[in-house]
Order: sequence, then C-alpha cells, then structure tokens
Amino acid sequence: MTNSTQSQIPSEMTAIEISEPGGPEVLKPVHRAVPAVGQGEVLIEVAAAGVNRPDVMQRQGAYDPPPGASDLPGLEVAGRIVSCGEGVESFRTGDKVCALVTGGGYAEYCVAPAAQCLPVPENLSLLEAAALPETFFTVWSNVFDRGGLQPGQKILVHGGSSGIGTTAIQMVSAFGAEVYVTAGSEEKCRFCEELGAKRAINYRSEDFVDVIKAETGKEGVDLVLDMVGGSYVQRNVDCLKPEGKLVFIAFLGGPKAEVNFAKVMMKRLSITGSTLRARDVTFKAAIAASLQSRVWPLLEQGRIRPIIHRAFPLAEASEAHALMESSTHIGKLMLNVQGES
Repeated sequence: MTNSTQSQIPSEMTAIEISEPGGPEVLKPVHRAVPAVGQGEVLIEVAAAGVNRPDVMQRQGAYDPPPGASDLPGLEVAGRIVSCGEGVESFRTGDKVCALVTGGGYAEYCVAPAAQCLPVPENLSLLEAAALPETFFTVWSNVFDRGGLQPGQKILVHGGSSGIGTTAIQMVSAFGAEVYVTAGSEEKCRFCEELGAKRAINYRSEDFVDVIKAETGKEGVDLVLDMVGGSYVQRNVDCLKPEGKLVFIAFLGGPKAEVNFAKVMMKRLSITGSTLRARDVTFKAAIAASLQSRVWPLLEQGRIRPIIHRAFPLAEASEAHALMESSTHIGKLMLNVQGES
C-alpha cells in the first residue's frame, strides 16, 4: 500500500538520544533523519510515547537494543500513520494506532511493524493509547499465556502501583481472578485496592508471605508475577500453592537468589520468565490479536483504563526518567510529543 501523504513527511525529526550511559541527564534532544518504512511496517507520526523501566536500564547501559532495533529509547507509541510499507493491508494512512516497538519511541516519528499496531479505542485519547502497548502486551503474555491464569484463581503481583501492576489489577479482575499486590506506601495500597485488588500489602510494614497465607487460609496463590527477583524469590515460592507458577519479568532486586528447591519439588511448582523486546514479530502479533479480541472491548466499555501519573514534553524526557527512578509515581509516565490531552 502506498502513501499519498509521503511528500508531507519531513526529512528530519526531533528525537531524544542516550548520549552516553549514565543518569537522566544523558538524555539529549537531537535531530535525526525520519526513519524509512520497510515491508510490513508503518511510519507513525508520534503523538505520545510511554516511559518504561527498560528505557531506564538502556539509558544506564544495562539493556542494549536487539540487533536491528533503533538506538533511541522508547518501546510504545501512539499517533497517526503517515506511510505504509509494502504488504501492509490492515491499516491505511491517517489511521490512529498505538504500537509496541523495539525502540525509537522517543521521537516525532517512529516505525512499527503493522502486526504490532492496534487501533486506538474510540473513547481514549492518543496520549492514553500510548500508555497501553508495553504493559498490556507484557501482562497478557506473562499472566494469561505463559502463566495460564484462569477465572477463580489467585495471583500475587509485585509492584502493584506500577504501570504493569495497575494494568494487571484491572485485567485480572475483569477476567474473574483474584489479585493481591505489594506496594511501597499506604497511599499506593489504597489506590490499588480502589482499582480492584482484593488486598494491597505495604511491603515496608508487612510481610507479604504472612499476609498471603492469612488471606488465603494458608493455601497460597496460583501465580506470582514478579519484577523484583533477589530476596523475593524464596518468599514467592513460599506464597505459592501446589502446582503454582512463578513468572519473572524483571529483577530490580537482582538476578541471583538462593532457593530451597525441596519446596519447589514438594509443591510441584513451575518457575519461568520472559523478556518481550527481543521476541519476533510473529510472537508479538499473536499477542496483539489476543488483545484486540479479548481486551480492547473492555477498554472501549470503560471497564479497564490506562492509569497515567504524569505526561512530560518530549524535551523533558530526563525529568520523566528521574521521576521513574524515584518510584513515587502511581501508574504510567508519558512523553507528550505533540501536546495531546
């Protein structure tokens, strides 16, 4: 499919690059060539982009982009399609979409595989839609596909007030399972419970293992979604019921732990984990199809909504990163590239 607006696309754009590994201050506005659209891809004029923990890790030099990906940070965007590559039949120029990308989101234009794009729900702004892909793809893939969570089961989600956490609370509740979360303040715990968590555990003043055992009659939960690792690993094992699953998506507390595998064996537990960024387009396309059929109707009905803490202008990406590292926010942090509301 060709694009009738190709002549209106500028040759250069403003983007935010990582000038060198380091703190938030290394994020610098630059001028870059607008990326070329390839087969099966679309070029999106970015209205807004999400800020995520992997962006922080990449900025610190701890998470390199996959081969062939843009060196610019940014894993999710929303905006209008301005050009379609050969073979794209699912979208047209002018369509409003949000997309999961392997990099390049912190910019005025971004290329995305058409198969990783989803239409913007009619009741959401482009800013709100940009808050969807990274967390929704991650939660669906790890909680429902890999974790196999079923209605009536129980899950513990660490980081309940994060973008992943606020998405998981709503999605799990909507599909009829029971969700417990950990969070770092009473304010965050109250918010999580108002959002749908049966019990939010303040990990600074409560032992989440003791609370889970008390809440479940010592039975435990069917699934733990963990982004902490480190000292949480054995405690997660202690929270799981027989045949339970422990799914890792990050390790903010460190990638190594000492585990009593006697408990793993006696309870017949499954321990797994995944990263999404380096997976191929076919894998991500399958998640996109599931989201569009199973979750997008819930967004359009208002039963699930993106939780946005604050949006920053593109030029203030460093301030967004500083706030993320403070962990004082609830929900998503965003870059408002075109002043969307």
